[in-house]
Order: sequence, then structure tokens, then C-alpha cells
Amino acid sequence: MAGGSSPSPAAAPVQVRCAGCRGVLAVGPGVTEFICPKCRMAQRLPPQLMPKSTSSSSLSPPPKSPAKPSFPPPTQPRKGAPPAQGVDPTKIQLPCAHCQAVLNVPHGLARFRCPQCGVDLAVDHAKLQNFLASSNSAPPSGPAPASGLTTQVSPVPFLPILPPGVAQPLQPVAGVTIPMVLPAVEPEEINEVAIDVEREEDEGGTVGETFTDYRPPKLSLGLPHPDPVVETSSLSAVQPPEPTYNLNIMDELDDTKALSCLQIETIVYACQRHLHHLPTGDRAGFFIGDGAGVGKGRTIAGLIWENWQQGRHKAVWVSVGSDLKYDAQRDLDDVGAKCVQVHPLNKLPYSKLDSKAIGIKNGVIFVTYSSLIASSERGRSRLQQLVQWCGHEFDGLLVFDECHKAKNLIPDAGSQPTRTGKAVLEIQEKLPEARVVYCSATGASEPRNLGYMVRLGLWGEGTSFHNFTQFLGALEKGGVGALELVAMDMKARGMYVCRTLSYKGADFDIVEAPLEERMMNMYRKAAEFWAELRLELISASEFFAEEKGNSNQIWRLYWASHQRFFRHMCMSAKVPAVVRLAKEALAENKCVVIGLQSTGEARTEEAVTKYGVEMEDFVSGPRELLLKLVEENYPLPPKPDSFQQGEEKVTEIQRKRHSALDVSFKGRVRKVAKMVDVSDDDTDDYSPSESDHESTESDEEFHMCQICNTEEEKSLLLHCSGCSRHVHPSCLTPPWTGMMTDDWACYTCKIVEDEEKEQDAHVADFSKRYDAALEKKLKILDIIRSLDLPNNPLDDIIDQLGGPDNVAEITGRRGMLIRASDGKGVVYQARNAKEVSMEMINMHEKQQFMDSKKLIAIISEAGSAGVSLHADRRAKNQRRRVHITLELPWSADRAIQQFGRTHRSNQTSAPQYRLLFTNLGGEKRFASIVAKRLESLGALTQGDRRAGPSLSAFNYDSNYGKRALTMMYRGIMEQDSFPVVPPGCSDDEASIQAFINEAKAALVSVGIIRDAVACNGKDGGKLSGRIVDSDMHDVARFLNRLLGLAPNIQNRLFDLFTSILDVVLHNARIEGQLDSGIVHIKAKNAEMKESPKTVHTDSLSGALTVLFTFTIDRGVTWESAKAMLDERQKDGAGSSNDGFYESRREWMGRRHFTLAFEGSTEGMYKIIRPAIGEALRDMPLTELKSKYRKVSSMDKVSKGWQEEYDASSKQCMHGSKCKIGSYCTVGRRLQEVNILGGLILPVWGTIEKALAKQLVDLIRRHGFLPIFCIGPSMVC
Repeated sequence: MAGGSSPSPAAAPVQVRCAGCRGVLAVGPGVTEFICPKCRMAQRLPPQLMPKSTSSSSLSPPPKSPAKPSFPPPTQPRKGAPPAQGVDPTKIQLPCAHCQAVLNVPHGLARFRCPQCGVDLAVDHAKLQNFLASSNSAPPSGPAPASGLTTQVSPVPFLPILPPGVAQPLQPVAGVTIPMVLPAVEPEEINEVAIDVEREEDEGGTVGETFTDYRPPKLSLGLPHPDPVVETSSLSAVQPPEPTYNLNIMDELDDTKALSCLQIETIVYACQRHLHHLPTGDRAGFFIGDGAGVGKGRTIAGLIWENWQQGRHKAVWVSVGSDLKYDAQRDLDDVGAKCVQVHPLNKLPYSKLDSKAIGIKNGVIFVTYSSLIASSERGRSRLQQLVQWCGHEFDGLLVFDECHKAKNLIPDAGSQPTRTGKAVLEIQEKLPEARVVYCSATGASEPRNLGYMVRLGLWGEGTSFHNFTQFLGALEKGGVGALELVAMDMKARGMYVCRTLSYKGADFDIVEAPLEERMMNMYRKAAEFWAELRLELISASEFFAEEKGNSNQIWRLYWASHQRFFRHMCMSAKVPAVVRLAKEALAENKCVVIGLQSTGEARTEEAVTKYGVEMEDFVSGPRELLLKLVEENYPLPPKPDSFQQGEEKVTEIQRKRHSALDVSFKGRVRKVAKMVDVSDDDTDDYSPSESDHESTESDEEFHMCQICNTEEEKSLLLHCSGCSRHVHPSCLTPPWTGMMTDDWACYTCKIVEDEEKEQDAHVADFSKRYDAALEKKLKILDIIRSLDLPNNPLDDIIDQLGGPDNVAEITGRRGMLIRASDGKGVVYQARNAKEVSMEMINMHEKQQFMDSKKLIAIISEAGSAGVSLHADRRAKNQRRRVHITLELPWSADRAIQQFGRTHRSNQTSAPQYRLLFTNLGGEKRFASIVAKRLESLGALTQGDRRAGPSLSAFNYDSNYGKRALTMMYRGIMEQDSFPVVPPGCSDDEASIQAFINEAKAALVSVGIIRDAVACNGKDGGKLSGRIVDSDMHDVARFLNRLLGLAPNIQNRLFDLFTSILDVVLHNARIEGQLDSGIVHIKAKNAEMKESPKTVHTDSLSGALTVLFTFTIDRGVTWESAKAMLDERQKDGAGSSNDGFYESRREWMGRRHFTLAFEGSTEGMYKIIRPAIGEALRDMPLTELKSKYRKVSSMDKVSKGWQEEYDASSKQCMHGSKCKIGSYCTVGRRLQEVNILGGLILPVWGTIEKALAKQLVDLIRRHGFLPIFCIGPSMVC
């Protein structure tokens, strides 16, 4: 504070909206550059909030690190929201022509709405060049102009570098026409065709075929695989390195033909990879990602046999179950390795494996993941036993079969790494020379699950990522597109193969099972009960106000039970649909497999314990869950009897202490006078028989004062009725002057007596409170018992489909409830019969299904691991399988494993998958989890997110979903307006307000809105409250809690959320920020503009990173269009409405022409345009006829088609008067595409820096941002 100047009021923090997440930030005084702590976007203050520059401030250096602004309270009213928004340096800053607010405009965006005033705007690109030139000519330093329209900001090191000469974001300067205009309303100039094309191009690039038929691209060894095998089209575009390894067992394989060409290719590349070492010194590993049924087990057996021939006679095979040991031995025998013995570790003692007692010198040690973390009572672990047997110089095979079991090595925040994950990592560290093979169809369902694959060399020394954390951050930042690149990169470096059985012929259908009326009422009443139970628990939890841990535990159990309860309800709601679909399949001569996760065994066993083995009806899982929650966790005050017993013990101790110590009432401690022994002389005349009576009378007449220890007549001493002490009235302090009564009590006993009376009253009050609370608890339990709730779905389905005689149950439960023989009630019995043991019951049931003795099978994860239920050519039951998913698994890899039970090699027909969902919005929470994992799983392990079943429509838990949820919450809390009209509402304010009030009440009932208070006065009837910051973007919690609402408001809230999400996705797509991942660039012609440039060569595999530049032609010539129509008419496949059409509305004196013909769906027409070829979406016939009219004159069509084709090579569809001019690409036939192909991960960091640095340079050089793709070295 030079000069003693005092701080000015202007030094207070300023509020600004983040340019990314639009959250309100408080920026400290003097700070002009900052990073949003939520979305991590680097930005600057807008010009109107910049501090006025002074001579001293202009010389001050920029801050060393970006400041982290703090957030104001979340419930800031809408009126107080700051109008200014942060400056995003990666975009152009232009002022709104209406409100003059400076907006962050993405490069190339032509039309949009101002977020401040809501006015529709258009960028006048005809004036943009002068505007940019004027911005660049602004002086780089010095005071701001008098107009105050510019403010100089020093460059910030952490922001992307701007074009030369620009030291600030592009902003308007004095004297320059602002290139932001209100769009002119010229109805006669509206080009409907251009609008349609622009909308289609906004939706993203065309999508090609997901899979392509697979054959080894660089090997011609072995016979073709017995079943059709495919690879994702994105992975097929990547070429593996040249094979250089020669197999020792190849001659033997030529004779036996035990392995297919795919399996031989895997062995070659795995052995070739194992010849290399990573920069860390560890031997490089290999990842087999083949899908279920391709034959991974036999491939592993071939690897073991090849290494055996090379003199490596020890191998470790880690798998999921001990029963698979027999499959391993069978596979080894099949490939000719009958001399290689498989030793199950769980059957062996913990001593040394190569000792004389055990004597295992070589062979395969087969160990399960459970055994890997096991240890003996003496502390010796299986892992130590394995390492000792292998030795530290071990260079044999270490196979992690079904390696997804180790995926939780790097868990989510707040969780701990699993012991399995740590054990897998530890054994790799202790055996650095081991030839590691990771084997799983679902090795990584999300990026963090790659953490245990340390031998792939994707991070660490010699890579772009110093550690796994940095690698994980880059993938999460890059989105699913980055994950797709990982799989492609691994294949290009020769460390990964991923083929899968063709799903051709398999159907994936999402079937909606609407709630029946009874179930709807049942669900609504259950939701109301849970809301009331929550209020009861809030009230009862006050007893635990001082024990926060107990209260928190209650709420954790409450919400966990809440989720489990409504998941049971959703399952039960689908039972009628399951039964219907199953009976339809049986009628069509098919068989049925029903997949679920939870069997309800725990609830059933609890009910059997309480009610016995004979019951009136099947157990209701939801009811038993509720009863258990309330019985075990409803808060009660301390029981009065235990409280009273404790107080009585205290009182007794006090009394004993009072009588044991001779403490004077004056506070002096006196010693009790010892009794003087009577002398012999005094006893001469003593005769007990004569003097006993007199002695007794003497004792009763005289007593010792307990204070002064003097003997006194009884009548002169006070006798305490409490402690039985005798004292002189004058010895007391203060002396006693009252009457001497029989019920007199000393001062100490009187205090105790008063305390006892008070305590009695206290105990009585506690007893009353306890009785009231207990009565309330019993009343709640009675209500639960009276609720109409569904039965256990598993028992219900088996019963409705004919009982255990018709349904094969392959689950993990031990017992089941079946209908009694007389039809009255149900009986609990063990699943296994006398002739079948419990261990073999699932295999027995599976065989019953495969032998057609039972045509329906119900499987759970616990019972179906490794089970094959497909239409095997060797089995008697070769009916087509209809696989119904009553309950989706929690994780994508488990879903894939369940789907793989019915889709395997050597099958006569592919299965039909029926994925069941109710029409409840909340149930889609479960679909959201699995869809998100399936999407990233397909991207990680197959290089293409489209490779999994089509559940992408249910992926709500994404960054876009979080943004949409925040917008919805802000609308409900009346902090912002909704971007869409809520479902069931009209545009009037009253209906929207009624919905807001209903939504608030619903969110209060499920704990989303907290501290709710009913308003008075003019806002009477409204609710106020708050939503904590952590809940504002927690999609999982929203969808979880949504389950507990009545179906009507549940569906309305979910529909509002998805509608807002559609808006968010549309805006992101327009701004070019949507993570669309790998997209096929479809063109009639692609020409390489210049020679490819090699930018990187991998040191291990020799794989290249190459930059390609193409010019693509998307158009369709008149000759091609005419030939397409002639061919359809020749084949007789066309309809009467097929043909050429012209637009009804003219545009600048001419009309647009198009070719339309009916597609696969009746009434939907494919559209072919001269400039862009086939449109992405089919057009309904009504829309086609409203916008176009059919043309019969071929000369007219030919001339118009050719003119449009020629003009579109250099011009967009808007014509010469397009306001964006040559920068516009809508409907332009020729486009430039830059593709970075080949190896990407090693140059990942360089790519990120280069893109950030050259972003603005590319725009200035080309006038628009050229399409820049990162992907395979091929254009499809």
C-alpha cells in the first residue's frame, strides 16, 4: 500500500459466469485469468469486468499460476446472477447486437441464441475479416482507448497461444462495424433444403458397418475358424506389425489341425511380443481380448505347448474356478500336449511344490483368483508358494485367464483396491521375466480397470504418460474417442487381438414392459410409504442426535434398502412380460433362457427361519427387506429396565460407600473407637443364662453417636431411617432443631432420597417415551405387513411356467419354495434330489436343459459362470434360444458374460436377446450404468463403442447428463428458466409453476432438496430449500432416488431430464464439442492431396504415426443417380412414389433436386442429393410431398441436378448470398480432411499441445477449421 493509500471498494471480488459450465464464480481482486475449479476451463475476465489499467498495473507480471475462484452459496437468486461471462480463449469473442454482452462464439458457428437476452443472432462473416484485422492491429501494450472497448491483457503461459500480434482475446474495437447482427426476417428467402442438410450435418458423420469379417491379414497358416468371426471395422482398419516369429509346433499343427488360423495368429504375435522388454526392464506382455466362444482356452494351451517346446516347462494358469482345471487339461490334450500335467493348487498343501513330499518339478500350476489371495493358518500364502516354485529368473508363461477379476486394482474415489487386484500386480512385480498373457473378453469395462495390465507398456518410462494416473486422466479427458484409440494403438503395436463370434442372426431388442394397473397402484403406495418412513426416521433419529455415527449408519442402510426395494419392484413388474414372452417362444418351437442377478435367497431363508418351512404363499422379497430394515434399525430410546437397573446399582454403591466410611457431617474423618476388651474381673459374676435379657435391654437403650463417638441414650439420639445411623442433634452441621420423628433422615440420605424421587420420575418419563416409540415401530411393522407387495420374482416365474419339473434353475441358491402338492400354500425344500449332490445340481439342471427335458432355464451370475447353454450341434436341444434379461447386471463385463452363455461356437442358430425394461424412468438408472460401461467396454476392448448391444440411448450418466441435470435442478429451484417446456405443461406460467411445486415436493420426499420450508405470504404454498453442490450434477443419485417416486411424477421428471439432455447434446454437436468418437467418412471419391508424412516410429514394433491429407467428394453425379433409379425400377423393388423431386420453394431463382425411393421401412424414403449423396435420415412420405413435388421431365431434372452438382464444388447450399461466405461448409461437395493415422498413444502429449497451439492459426490460414481426424490410416 504505497503512499498509505487505503483499499478502494473496487477491490472486492467480482462475480462472473464460467464460460464452460456456466457456474457462478467469485474472482479475487486484481485477478484477470483464472481456471474454473469445476470444469477446469482456463479463461479471462470479460472486458466490462477488467480492472482499469494503470501505469503500475501495466508493468506488473502476470500471475504465476491461475487462481482458483471460490463458489458463492448455491441458492443464489436468479435476479442476482451476474450478466457477464468469462472469456474462453479458444473461441472468438463477439458482442451481442442487442444487449452488448461479450459472447464466446465457437469457430464456424453461424447462428445461435444469446444466453443473456435470448435474442437469435447470426455472425456476419462478410465483415469478420475486417474485424479480425482491426483486432490484430490494436497496440500490444499501453493504455486503453478512450472508448473503453478494449482492455489489454498480458499473455498467460497456461492458455493456448493466440495468433501473432494478438495479445488478448478477439474483441471489438472502436470504429469497426460489429460483425454480429440480428438475423433478417425474409420469409421468401428461407432455404428449407439447406436447413434440412445443415441439421443432418449437425448430427455428425455417417456411420458405417460396425463389424467386418475377419481373416488374419498377414498370416496364411492353419484352417479357417469353424464359425464366422468378425472384428470391429475400426480395428480392422489398423494393420498389425509384420510377423517374424516361427512356431516350433507348426508342423505338428499342420498334421493335427487342432488350431484355427485365428488361434495360430494369436500364438505367433504373443510369442513375438514376449521377445521384447519394456523400458522398465520387465518383459512385455500380451492381451487376448477375443470374445466368448472364439476359443481362448485352446489358444492358451497352444501357447503353453509352444513354450514347452522351447524348454520352458513351468507355467502358471490363473482362472476363475477350480472346475475349469478339467477344461484346461482337455485343451492341452487337444493340441497334442498330453505330457503336460495340470496341477490344481487348491488341492495341494502350503509346503514347497518342488519338495519331495509334493514333487511337482514342471507342468502347469492351475490356481484360482480366490486361491491367489489365500494363506494358511501359519501365515504362508499361495502367492509366496507360487513365486518360490517359479523362482525369480522364471521366464515361462504367466496367464491371467478371465483377467477382469483383477479390474478393481484402481477403484473409484472412496473405495479401496481389492486384494485380488493387488495380488495380480504383486506377482507380476516379483516375476519380471515372466511371459505375461492377459486373457478376457471384458478385460477393462472402463479406463481405470486397465490398471493391472502393467506389462502392456501403455504408461511409465518411455511413454507419453509418466504413470497410470496421468494415463487415466488423458483417457477420461479425451472421452470415449480416446478409449477407442487405445485398442487400435495396442493392435498396431502387436500386443493385442480382439475377434468375436459374428452376431449375424442374433437379435437385440429392448422390450418395454408397462406396469399393469395393480402393479401401478402397488408401486404408488410403496413410494408413499417410503416417503412417510423417511419422515418417521427423521423424527426418531433425534434420539441419536449425540451419536452421529449411528444416525449416518441408519441413513446409509435406508437408501441402500430403498434402492434394493424398488429394484425388486421393477423386477416383479416385468414378471408378466417374462411369462408372456416365454410362452410365446415355446409356442414357436424355441427354448428360453432367463437371466437375472439376485435370487432373493437371503430374504427367503430369513422368512423360513421366522415362519417355518410351510407358508401360505411365496415370500415377498420387498416386504421382508422392509421388515428387516425397520426391525433392526428403527431408533428407540434406551430401555427403561436396563436404565433403572443401572441407577439402582449406582444407588447401592453410594449407600455402601456411605456406611463403610465413618465420615463426619462436618467434613472430618474420624477413626472408629476400638472396643475395649472386658477384664477378667468384670466377668466374675457374669452368667449368660441370667443376664442375657438385661444385656439386650441395655444395648437397645444406649447407642453410640456416629459423629462424636460417645455413648448416649437412644431417646436422645436421632435415628436416620435411611442409613440407620444414630447422631446427636447438636453434632449435625447445621444442628438439628426440629422434631424427632420415626421417619427422620440425615442430610445425606435426604439428598439421595430426593435424587431417587427425581430419578424415578426420569425413569417413568423414559418408560413413557420408550413405550410410545415401540408402539410406533410396531405400528409401522403392521403397516408393512398389510402392504400389497409382490412375491419373489424367481419363485413366481418358476411357478407360473410350470414349476421345477419344467424349469431348469442354474443359480447359486441352496433351497427353493414350491407349490404344495394339494395346491394350498408353499413348502421350502432343498434344490437337489437324493441322487444328485448340491455341488452337481447346476450341472444336472444344465444337462436337463441341453437334453430337451426342460425347455426353460433361469440363470444367475453365481450359478452360470462357464456354463454353455447355446444351441450346440452336439446337444439334443437345438432349438433357437430366446435370452430374456429380467435383470441387467450391474457391470458391463458381467452383462457381456451373461450374453455369452447362449452365443458360442458350434451353434445351429444365433440367440434372440430380449432386454426388458419397465416404463418407469427410474429403472433406466440401471440401464444407464450398463449402457455407459457397454459403450466404453466396446471402445476399450474392441476399438468401437458400437460393438456392444444397442443401449446407447440409455447412457445418461455422462458429462452431458450432468450438465442437463444441473439445468433441470436450477429450473426447479427457480434459479433459471427451463430450456424446454416441462412435460404435461403448456406455455403458460401457471402450469409450469404447478409442475415446479409438484417436482419440489417430490424431490423433498426423496432427500434431494434439503432444509425444505413452506413459504408464507405472497409465496404461500411454495417450498423453499436447497440442493447441495455435490447433488447438482450427481446423475446416479438422481436416477437412484427417482425410483422412490410415484410413477406419474417419476416419469415426468425423467422425461424433463432427457428432454434437456437432448438440447445439451444438440448444442454440443453444433459447437463441435460432442464426443462422437470414431466416425466413418463416406465419400464417392477421396484423393490424397499431398504425400503422407511420418511423424513417429515405435522403437519396439516399428509401427508408424502418419499424417494424411485428403480431398473428399461426397456428391452423386446425374448419371449415377439415374442408374440407381433405373436399377430399382428394373428389379421391381420400387414404389409408385420413387423418383426425382424438386423443391416446392424457389431459392434465388432456382430449385433443389433430389432422388427419393422407399427404404426398408414402409412410408420412409431415402433421400439422395447431388451435393452430399445419401442423407443420414429417412424422410416420411408426408414430409417429402409437403416440401417437394415429383418431376417427370428427365431433361429438367438432368439440367438442374448437374447445375447443383457443379455449383456445390466451391459453394455451400445457401448460395452466393450466404452470410458466412466461403467459410460455410453446409452442403459443400468437396471437403478437406486431415487424418493422423497409425500409432497415436506414444505421441498423445505432442498432439494435445499441437492442437491447442495451432487452433487459431488453422482458422486464419483456411478461413474455416479443416476437418481433423485422429484414427486409422484409412478412409472408408
